[in-house]
Amino acid sequence: MSEKARKVVDMTDGSIWRHIVRFALPVLLGNLFQQLYNTFDSIVVGRFAGKESLAAVSGSGNLIFMMTSFFIGLSIGAGVVISHWFGGHDEKRLEAAIHTDVAFGAVCGLVLTAAGICFTPQILTWMRTPADVLPLSTVYFRIYFAGSLAAVLYNTFTGILQAMGDSRSPLRFLVIASLTNVALDLLFVGVFSMGVAGAATATVISQVMSAALCLRRLLRMEGSFRLDLKRVRFDREELRRIVRQGVPTGLQNSIIAIANVTVQSHINTFGSDTMAGYGANAKVEGFVFLPITAFSMAMTTFIGQNLGAGKDQRAKAGARFGILSAMVMAESIGVLVYVLAPYAIRLFNDDPQVVAVGVRGARIESLFYFALAMAHAISAVMRGVGKAGIPMYTMLGCWCVLRVTYITVTLRFVRDVAVIFWAYPLTWTVSCAVFAVCYFRINWQQAARSVSPY
Repeated sequence: MSEKARKVVDMTDGSIWRHIVRFALPVLLGNLFQQLYNTFDSIVVGRFAGKESLAAVSGSGNLIFMMTSFFIGLSIGAGVVISHWFGGHDEKRLEAAIHTDVAFGAVCGLVLTAAGICFTPQILTWMRTPADVLPLSTVYFRIYFAGSLAAVLYNTFTGILQAMGDSRSPLRFLVIASLTNVALDLLFVGVFSMGVAGAATATVISQVMSAALCLRRLLRMEGSFRLDLKRVRFDREELRRIVRQGVPTGLQNSIIAIANVTVQSHINTFGSDTMAGYGANAKVEGFVFLPITAFSMAMTTFIGQNLGAGKDQRAKAGARFGILSAMVMAESIGVLVYVLAPYAIRLFNDDPQVVAVGVRGARIESLFYFALAMAHAISAVMRGVGKAGIPMYTMLGCWCVLRVTYITVTLRFVRDVAVIFWAYPLTWTVSCAVFAVCYFRINWQQAARSVSPY
């Protein structure tokens, strides 16, 4: 492998904490920029187009995640496979996995585009979207899903780069796309008064740009890392591995997304003020996910590479460091959210009722963020060791069945939006207990033997 190709990072030697932190920081910054431009969408729409438009955009997160989460999970599964072959220096399998992943991503992106455009009105109606918000939501989602091929391919390309330890390139590309999105938001919504259509169009353009920049990076790499568009095709064996790793993660994401969409449907019954306040809180809460996501991705890559290299104890030490780091940072942010919630919610809309709902939700959930971090971090560890089914079943039981059942039953007796907010700390805590048992039962040596070519 040439020195130029080795700009990707081999995490199987050197300081454990430095590798994880150096990988996690660009992911954290990238997620921060992504969250900022998603938040900026809501701020611009809320300020220039009114609270009905804010409710339409704010309610978009759960539906978009439901439609895209399965495909994002598949790309995560592909990243696990690629990190195993990269750590084990198996260039033939690495090359086959990369090209299979891109082929799979392209097909998934086309399927998502068609499904999103066709089924958006039916899904929004099923979610009991209020009549004053429904037309705006339909416009926003249909434009967004028209560009979903770029979103899926961006996640595919980013997953490949990150599996090989390169978290800096996606950061650069995301910063460029984020700044573009901010400028277009101001132009389309603030100047041209395009409302939610302008916000959706700006998002699609930025996604196309980020996907194109990632593609260019992969085309310019050398050796077995380089993407050759003429060789993009399915390798049966690598496709089987990607599906085996990716489908449980995709189903896990979909389970969470379906549960969240069901929760959103309950929120919608409280009216547009509650929708806007709940959505504003969700945007603020999105920042809490940044360190969780960053360290989770770093752990999956670190563990995958080291198990591929047969270094089980090094993988175990990295998992322990990543879990604790994610929990400490998430809880620190939670304390800040608790204190600053009124100011943060007012950034989106200063209607007193909207602010009251958002602040109430933030203060119920914020001190339990350590549990959310622990659950996601251990899920990442399980994916790295090849046990993607455990997070899927745990979240099916805790984050879907338990959460939805609790909300549906309790709201019949207590008609208060706080019931919905309390569902999150409850299910996070229960899932943590299950994940802790699973984590301490990992056989690290066996996990290394199952993936390492040595």
